[in-house]
Amino acid sequence: MIIRRLSGAFAALAFSALVASPALAAKCGGDFNTFVAAMGRDAAAAGVSQGVISEALSGVTIDQNVLAFDRRQRGMFHAKSFEEYAATRVIPPRVKRAQSLMQKHAQLLSRIEKQFGVPATVVMAIWTLESDNGGGDIGKLSVVRTLATLAWDCRRTELFQGELIAALKIVQRGDLPLRDLVGAFAGEIGQTQFLPSSYIKYGVDFDGNGHIDLRHSVPDVLASTANLLHTAGWKTGAPYGEGTENFTVAMREWNRSEIYRKTIVLMAQRIGGQ
Repeated sequence: MIIRRLSGAFAALAFSALVASPALAAKCGGDFNTFVAAMGRDAAAAGVSQGVISEALSGVTIDQNVLAFDRRQRGMFHAKSFEEYAATRVIPPRVKRAQSLMQKHAQLLSRIEKQFGVPATVVMAIWTLESDNGGGDIGKLSVVRTLATLAWDCRRTELFQGELIAALKIVQRGDLPLRDLVGAFAGEIGQTQFLPSSYIKYGVDFDGNGHIDLRHSVPDVLASTANLLHTAGWKTGAPYGEGTENFTVAMREWNRSEIYRKTIVLMAQRIGGQ
């Protein structure tokens, strides 16, 4: 689910929770191939099949562009005020498109709101900000290579080792084939940019086809987004503006940046005609 919810690539780190797994044995740094082999053993211990491990990790290499991007992204929100940031995100064309899609998906959004208690405007705001409602850039990088690179780098190795194993579990469950496991610069996947651990924890098969597909299935994308907020403690019918419990607790699980959360609120208000 974040730190790429800054609408860059890192807000996913902020709310993501690691998948429960045995103590990881892979040691960061050093020879990359040795590290990847150790990650394969850790994945096997976590229940990932040897077939998936071999398919996913064979020949994987370090992505230097991912490392460079990771270093550039730290603290990007500190450089902008809320007003400056929101002015570039909450713009009329985006609002108009979201309002049109609200009508198109009215029945779907009604079902989601009834089941999870999260207002349709909030779900639409997140979908709009994260990927322009699926029409924007949701990433084209190999998630496995990205996460292996970030796990090998010692700054947040435990986090990304857990995310790499979660990514392999997505493949093993049959939710996405390996060729389709592509994402952004911190390994975020899909139209609302879930990290693999959040994909596993919060993903919902809302179209009923037996798979959770956060890249292509709009019902799965929107329901999973609402489920994350619901699971994080969203209070149905309660306000969600700055200072409210929904803002400081449930929405913080989505993104720890107050500026980003305020932007979600503003986008939801504009979509709702306020």
